This record gives sequence, C-alpha cells and structure tokens, in this order.
Amino acid sequence: MAISRKVREQMNNSSWIRRMFEQGIELRNIHGNQNVFDLSLGNPLLEPPPEFKAELQRLIDEEAPGTHRYMPQAGFPEVRAKVAEVLAEESGTAFTGSDVLMTVGAAGGINTILRSILDKDDEVVLIAPFFGEYVFYVEHQTGVSKIATCDENWLPDIASLEETIGPRTRAVIINSPNNPTGVIYPKESIAAVAAAIQRAEEKHGTEIYLISDEPYRKLIYTDAPYPFIFEHHPRSIVATSHSKDLGLAGERIGYVAVNPNDPGKADLLDALNFSLRTLGFVNAPALMQRVVAGLQRATVDVDIYRKKRDLFYGSLTKIGYECVQPDGAFFVFPKSPIPDDTEFVAELQKELVLVVPGVGFGTPGYFRASYCVEDWVIEGAADGFEKVFAQLTS
Repeated sequence: MAISRKVREQMNNSSWIRRMFEQGIELRNIHGNQNVFDLSLGNPLLEPPPEFKAELQRLIDEEAPGTHRYMPQAGFPEVRAKVAEVLAEESGTAFTGSDVLMTVGAAGGINTILRSILDKDDEVVLIAPFFGEYVFYVEHQTGVSKIATCDENWLPDIASLEETIGPRTRAVIINSPNNPTGVIYPKESIAAVAAAIQRAEEKHGTEIYLISDEPYRKLIYTDAPYPFIFEHHPRSIVATSHSKDLGLAGERIGYVAVNPNDPGKADLLDALNFSLRTLGFVNAPALMQRVVAGLQRATVDVDIYRKKRDLFYGSLTKIGYECVQPDGAFFVFPKSPIPDDTEFVAELQKELVLVVPGVGFGTPGYFRASYCVEDWVIEGAADGFEKVFAQLTS
C-alpha cells in the first residue's frame, strides 16, 4: 500500500465540498460554463478592496532589505501590534501585539492551536452543523471529535453540549458567522456555551479552551455589534483569516489571538510558536503580513454579498424551501425536501445545479449552497431548484 491507512480512510470520507467542486469541473467540460450552476464552493467572488493594491504597490516601491527573510516565529512585531490595536478597538479587550500570532490562514491557525493543546485521544467538541474539515484537523493532531447539536435556529443546544463535554474534553470549537448556515451566534448563546464549559471544568477538574473560528466575522448583514468571545471565558482563542473579508483566500494569511486574561497565556503562546514551526508552516507569508497590517479596517463591499443573499434566499423560499435567513458569511443551509439529502443533491445535479449535502457538515437532511457567485448562476439555478422540489414533493 503506497499511502497510509489513515489517510486513505480520510480520503474516502473527505470533504463533500471538494467532491462537488470537482464534479462541477467535469460537468462544465461536458455542458459548457454557462450551463452549469455551481453553488458548491465558498470561493470568494469579490476582488480585494482598492486599499490592497495600493498597499501592495507601496510595499514593492519601498521594499527594504530583508523584506522576504524569516522573521520572529509569531510574525513581524509591528504587524502584530497593528492587528492587536484594531482587535482591541473592536472587541473591547486589551490586546497587545504579544497576544497575536500571524498564521497561514485560519486553517493553519486552528491546526496550530490543536497541536498545542491536545494529547493523544483528547477530545474536541464540534457543534453541528460544522465545517467538515474540523474533523480532519482534530484527527491530524491525535484528538477525537465529539459532536453536539444545534436547535432549529442553528444556535448551540446547551443541553447537548453539556452531555457531550467529558473529562477528556480540551476544547470546544464554534464558528460564527457559521459555515454552513450563515447564522451569527448572539452574545447570549456565547455566554451560555462559556457557562457550560466552566461548569464542566469545575465538574471534571479540567481546563477547556473555547476556540472561535471567525473568517466571516466582517461579512455580516446586521447593524448589531459582533459578539466576541473574550469576555465570556478566560481560556478563549480566536482563529481568523483575511480570505473572505479582504478576498485573499489564495494568499493564506490570518492570525490567532489569545485572550489576554488567559492565566496560561505564556505557556500557550510558547506552544503556539513551537507548533507553528514544527507543523512546517514556519511563519505566515512575509509580504502578506505587511500588506494586511495596514488593512485591518478595510473590507470588500459587503453590500454586494447582502444583495446576493436576498436574491438567493428569496428565490428558494418562494419555491417552498425551508431555510433560516443567514445574517453573515455567504451560504444558505435549507432543509432538503426529502430526508435523504444525498439523493436530493444527486437529483439537483441532473439539472446541472451543484450544492453540498448536509451530511458533509454533520447534519443530514439539509444542504449548503453558496451565493458568492455571479448573479446569473443564482438566477440560472432557480429552474433546477424548482423542478426538483416539485418532483420530490408531488
């Protein structure tokens, strides 16, 4: 056998998102780009804001010796200071640059965190529906995933969470705005999650981290302030990236922020630095660190995504699909018209419409569709959604 049993098993259970994306390529080769309506992948549509090109050009024009060399493991001190300044302003928590670690996207950040806190067979609680790659991240760092559930509004079910947390639990991961639902966990839900964690810590005599995965934090469609986790639990860590808010998915740049009030902060930061290096990332991309340092208050035009949400959500609900309206990110997560979401997705694919079954997010019976696409894709998919809905509900 040329590859490991573990990787072969993971590949067989691998991301439905990538699987559907690859099928979309095949269908486009057969039917042509304009006849395939691919809503399977959350690949940011919008180009980076004008400030990005201006800052990149400035750095090229003023390039100093050593720009592309290694820097301190956690990133350039001046970059971390600028990130911390804006994060402190937004969250109301007193961050300094020493609390921030620049990472290779949010995924690199989460893997770095898990490598730093997990021993073999330690448990990480995921709240379904969740981003499917979390399971592999946990497995790669020798941990075990345990699944808690949400309520009908896609908010954490606290009773389920309390049942799922055990004596080997080392972390709970939340994701808000959520992929795949687009739901933002309100302050009350975060407080309830934190309280459940603290009750479990007291019960089991353990320390449990609350990890918040926040790549969609600035893609929100409500005027309410974003509810940060830091005030609710001292052992809290944010992993985020600029893949979505700045349209830089391919540049792989993000950061980890450790709660300044974590009593174990010094040890954790040492472990994060070590893990970043030994996982092979070594450091976050040097040029992108310098670029995003000056863009912490910039975003793509969120109103464009809001209009696409309204177009898509309105189209689906008019047909009859049941769906909680998303307040952030760029996904909807409607109920499948039949219990078998994979069968529904297969029927939809016959109409050249591609979405991802809910089973890929730990929640069968639903499906995820992305609206970070051109309007003609949303509009063109409507006939397929309507035809399959009528066919399966008649």
